[in-house]
Amino acid sequence: MRVRVLGSAAGGGFPQWNCGCPNCRGVRRGRVRATRRTQDSLAVSADGTRWFLLNASPDVRAQIDATPELQPRAPRHSPICAVVLGNGDLDHCLGLFALREAQPLRIYATAAVQRGLREHNAFCRTLERFDGHTRWTTLEPGARVPLLDDRGQPSGLSVTAIPAPGKLPIHLEGLLAAGADDNVAVAIHDERSRRTLVYAPAVAASSARLEAALREADCVLFDGTFWSSDELVQLGLGERRAEDMAHWPVGGTSGSLQFLAGLPGRKLLTHVNNTNPLLIDDSPERRAAALLGVEVAADGMELAL
Repeated sequence: MRVRVLGSAAGGGFPQWNCGCPNCRGVRRGRVRATRRTQDSLAVSADGTRWFLLNASPDVRAQIDATPELQPRAPRHSPICAVVLGNGDLDHCLGLFALREAQPLRIYATAAVQRGLREHNAFCRTLERFDGHTRWTTLEPGARVPLLDDRGQPSGLSVTAIPAPGKLPIHLEGLLAAGADDNVAVAIHDERSRRTLVYAPAVAASSARLEAALREADCVLFDGTFWSSDELVQLGLGERRAEDMAHWPVGGTSGSLQFLAGLPGRKLLTHVNNTNPLLIDDSPERRAAALLGVEVAADGMELAL
């Protein structure tokens, strides 16, 4: 399985357009050792020809331009066969509307995510301009589903949705009742090599079901949004803590870093917020993660499983 990290930042990217925090200010002025990042997304393929996006970020057009494997090979063509959505957050699905130019597309999502998008978002009509424009495939939590290419043929990959502690997208709060399949991690299985990638960019806490899936994975890309619970509060950028936004802080004795260190496979943090000190290459937090065998994903990184 080939994996390309298309984007590794949380919503807003890094630097964030309206943020003057030390990280964003430092990277703009070249005063910190840090790499600019677009909003979180992955591309996976079993054969290097047929590709599947895991989440479709608002930066998807720029991400395709930066990734030759995802670019057209004919006057009207895309090697992107489908998009797998983990939830309905805007930074995970807005890219769908940049992929609307009469290009047939398959979307894999849980029933709850589909409901939030299709019944409460008039923009979705732009993805249904003709019969077959968009094909939706429902992911039932725990069920292994083949990822099909643009001809409906097996691609060599399959996906399993794993409920992960989280919350409704902010634009659906008060409109829909929360459910277990509003937020899922996705396990991508290579049917030939028997290797598994788990992509979990939005996780509020651990759970027995999620932990079991992570322990069986050969590689994990995990929620690295905030280093500390009060990160935004300390910087004067907000009043909500990480947990209020359904993100498990990385640092501290009860943070996700200690949990990830105990997993057997390769571990990377992604969906890193612009305020997180992990973005600084030579920060103490980056060194602490490295000492525990946990990497920080970066745009353009390629993994082979």
